[in-house]
Amino acid sequence: MTYKKYALLSVSDKTGLEQVASALVEQGVQLLSTGGTFEYLEKAGFAVDTVDSYTGFPEMMDGRVKTLHPKVHGGLLANMDNALHHHQMSEQGITAIDYVIVNLYPFKETILKADVTLEDAIENIDIGGPTMLRSSAKNYRRVSVVTDPADYPAFISQLNDHGATTPAYRFYLATKVFELTSHYDTLISQYMAQQREALGEMEQPWNHVTKTYGEETVLRYGENGHQKASFYKEVKAPMASIAGAKQLHGKELSFNNIKDADAAIKIIQEFSEPAAVAVKHMNPCGVAIGSSVEEAFDRCYSADSISIFGGIVAVNDAVTRELAEKLHGIFLEIIIAPAFDEDALTILTKKKNLRLLIVDMAEQTKDEKESVTVSGGLLIQDVDHSDELVRDSFDEIPEAWEIVTQRQPSKAEEKGLNFLMKVAKHVKSNAIVIGNAFMTLGIGAGQMNRVGAAEIALKQAKENPLTKTDEFLMASDAFFPMDDTVTLAHEYGVKAIIQPGGSIRDKDSVVACDERGMAMIQTGIRHFRH
Repeated sequence: MTYKKYALLSVSDKTGLEQVASALVEQGVQLLSTGGTFEYLEKAGFAVDTVDSYTGFPEMMDGRVKTLHPKVHGGLLANMDNALHHHQMSEQGITAIDYVIVNLYPFKETILKADVTLEDAIENIDIGGPTMLRSSAKNYRRVSVVTDPADYPAFISQLNDHGATTPAYRFYLATKVFELTSHYDTLISQYMAQQREALGEMEQPWNHVTKTYGEETVLRYGENGHQKASFYKEVKAPMASIAGAKQLHGKELSFNNIKDADAAIKIIQEFSEPAAVAVKHMNPCGVAIGSSVEEAFDRCYSADSISIFGGIVAVNDAVTRELAEKLHGIFLEIIIAPAFDEDALTILTKKKNLRLLIVDMAEQTKDEKESVTVSGGLLIQDVDHSDELVRDSFDEIPEAWEIVTQRQPSKAEEKGLNFLMKVAKHVKSNAIVIGNAFMTLGIGAGQMNRVGAAEIALKQAKENPLTKTDEFLMASDAFFPMDDTVTLAHEYGVKAIIQPGGSIRDKDSVVACDERGMAMIQTGIRHFRH
């Protein structure tokens, strides 16, 4: 059985539309269209019918209703090998539609505009488009549905070579449709959820989580050379993130570069004063603050001048010529900053592979979530913003803190302990950080044995050439179930400790501190990072 073939064209993106229309007409296909697409094709000289002339039902409600009609969807969904379908089509005057060229209202582009309103976003939620796409894709055995202008050349080649499309190609197009509509709907749901939260509306009582990402970057390889990898970004990724970073120079980022850069950005955002962070293998190897970002980097570098080799440096102020000259003398993978002076760029871009990233450190959010995949599932939690750690003022210790020892820590020690705990929360557990009020001197990361982590950090601090005193401060991400860590700390000259507390044997550590004239603060908040 033969019948005249129809194509329905309705696109917001007119790229390549004339070429597609010409290829369809050459195969004797009758064109149907709507609104702006109809006007475009008619002006280009094509013989095209309006959808409302076909359905007998006018476009209405400012174009909100135009393709939502049984004659459209019957023409898309009908199985032409089914006698009943064929009979019902004849009864209702339904014509089979074999080709659908549709792309959706630009919802993503709309919400990315700085001045977008909720009303603007709502009007750019496509209804008829996704419905036609889904109907067409469901009936892929007959219907060819093209939604991506990038597919136009292959589609035209199919028509020119075969007079129609092949079953395999139609299946490819159908799978792409369902990927698109899933992404599109998820983007809408995420946007609406953000608006609800901004308005302080109730939490969604829903036991499903759907997230969508775009802008795929294919990486050279993954964590290791034999692993394939890609980087996908959130559509509205925060500027203060690796996904929102702007690369000014250097070769493309690797899988490990992205993870390390993410860690560095999160650490540097802990500090309001000039700060510098060096990261290696997802852990900080040096963190420091200073009166200037240059002083902060000097201290950061001195904290561990060996581990920083081949690492990442992040600072929270513009990179100046002075700082650039220091950074240029070190082998680094990435430098992250909110800005680079022209003189600094001149110096640093001499290294063709050195990646320079701009990240807006000022844009911080308190309502974000973080997630990690596991086999067969996804873990989601609030970001550890740890409001108990003072960001701007050190005149008073946080209310959550409790001084549990006889010796009271000095104001300088309190400031130092606050600083070190900010670092400890970003170190893989068990985490021990040794230092003073303005820099780390030793970091013990990722040990199964908490005493082992302390020993690593203390030995590093003791051997640091910058160390001119036997007095150190210690921060721990976990409580002390025994007094062994305190005993070891005292042997290395630790004068004050900060730790969560919460062990049934807290008293043992407190007594050990009192016997040795040490101060201890318990925060009541743990900072495990597995």
